[in-house]
Parts: sequence; structure tokens; C-alpha cells
Amino acid sequence: MTPPPPPLRPTRRAVLGGAALAALAVTAGAGTAAAAPGAATWPTRFPLPDGWLPEGIAIGSRPYAYLGSRANGGIYRTDLRTGEGRILFAGGTGLISVGLKIDHDGLLYVAGNTGVARVHDSRTGELLATHRLTEATGHFINDVALLGDRAWFTDSRDAAVHGVPRGGGSGAVRVLPLTGDWTQLPDVNNANGIVATPDGRGLIVVKSTPGELHNVDLATGRTTRIRLVGQDTVVNGDGLWRTGRTLYVVQNRLNLVSVWDLDRKATTATLRRTITDPRFDVPTTAARFGDRLYLVNARFTTPPTPETTYDAVAVPV
Repeated sequence: MTPPPPPLRPTRRAVLGGAALAALAVTAGAGTAAAAPGAATWPTRFPLPDGWLPEGIAIGSRPYAYLGSRANGGIYRTDLRTGEGRILFAGGTGLISVGLKIDHDGLLYVAGNTGVARVHDSRTGELLATHRLTEATGHFINDVALLGDRAWFTDSRDAAVHGVPRGGGSGAVRVLPLTGDWTQLPDVNNANGIVATPDGRGLIVVKSTPGELHNVDLATGRTTRIRLVGQDTVVNGDGLWRTGRTLYVVQNRLNLVSVWDLDRKATTATLRRTITDPRFDVPTTAARFGDRLYLVNARFTTPPTPETTYDAVAVPV
């Protein structure tokens, strides 16, 4: 864990221009598309409040991106059509927002790092529920995926994923220990990004160190390491995004996204290409809308101050 960051400065609303790209509006992750008039002129760079310390980004079926803050757990919402945004949830002392996912019912699930998962109303930012997953120290609740009746959260410092009931209400949290091919390493981030398998029966988890992809059986927790073809590892793997059998792996400190073709059972991943961009500054997580991938720049290599600027960028896919 890092020391508490400096306080945030008031948000900016300036829109940074972007290149024109053709785009379609799709239900995120579903692989179906509908026309989005004027999307070619949407901006491809989006400012965040100074000192925001972003890491997670979520986009649903509507053209809005939600970006969390490691500084105070705040949530910022950006309109993808204009680049304008506002703070939706102001956060508070001791709160952290890392990975995020938005559900079809408008609920926003947030990995809280300090042992908790939170559920917010994506329209108002209201905090609806807080689930205690682990002790506050010695754990790192990092990212989240929605599958079946639960939101599944990774813990980068423990060999387990945690299933929270969807819907914003209370309910028992399911703890699923990771076994099989999984080997937990000490003093480094292990489990990080997480998505559902293409068949919807399991989970894919990226192990940042040493850079592995694992297929997790939801019934048993047994993991099978996914064979990589075309590249030995996905070292520094962070956020994951999947559309059909195409898996995007954000490799943060390498400033790239590797794009993989999964086989039918998600036991083999074949490298198709990599995406790089001069605007990448340690991107951590990604979400797709239309034919653009939106990534947040965490700028881990830049010492944070209240004046440090942050943004998110879009690239064509």
C-alpha cells in the first residue's frame, strides 16, 4: 500500500480534442452494434481532475465512462460524445476506487482495495452497499467482473476471488480459493484483471507476475493456465476486456495492449496484434464502446501531486 495521496483540486471541464475515428455504439462486451451518428467526431482524449490518481474505467450500453480515484475513492463520469464530465461520487477519507464494472440495471460495482467491494447507483453516485471481503491490511481488492448472479472480485495479495451478490442488496459473499495451476507469489501483485470466459461458465484472470492468464472453474476454484501462442507472457498484465473470443490485455508499464484470440474453451490464447499509442502513460484498465477501446492513464511513473494531470484516451480497435 502507498501513503495517502495529496488532496484533489477542483475538477476541470475542458475538452481535449481528438482525432476523428469511425465508431458504432454497442452494448459493451456483447458484440452487437447499432449506428451512432456523429461518433466519428467524438473526442479521443478526456481530462480528469488534477490529482485524481485514476486506475479503473467502466462503460456500459450508454456513452458514459466511469473512472475511479485512488486518492479518495471518488467516481468521475465522462460523456464520451463531448469529453465533458463531473464528479459523480466525491469519495471520502480511507476510500479507494480501483476496478469498476457497470451492470445492465445501472449498478456500478467498485473494487475498493482496502478489503471491500462497493455498489453505487451509476446515475446519482449514491453508495448503495458495502461488502467486507477481507481484512483491510495484507489484501488488495483490485478488479471486478460480472457473471451470473455475482460480481467477482480479485485479490492481488491472496489466492482467492470473492463473489458478491448482484442487485445492490445484502447477501453472503462467496470466497473461492484458487487452486490447480495457480501459484501465489509473495510480495507482488498476483491476480489482477478479470473477465468471464466466452462460454459464460468460468472466469479468466490475469496474473500480473510473472504474466500468466488463468481459466478459473467457478464450481471448484481450480485454475488452468491458458497456453500463450505468439508471446511468452503477459507480464504487467492489468485490466482485461473481452468481446466474443477476442481478449484485450492491458500491460501497464509496457504501455501496450496485447490482443488475443481465444479458442472455444479458453485454454489457448493466440496473439493477434499489439496496440500502442504515444499518449499511453501507464494505462491500467480498458473498456470498449463501438470500435474504440478507452483506457485510463494511471501515470504510475510520475510522482503524484495535487497538480498532477490525468486523462483517459481512446484508440481504434
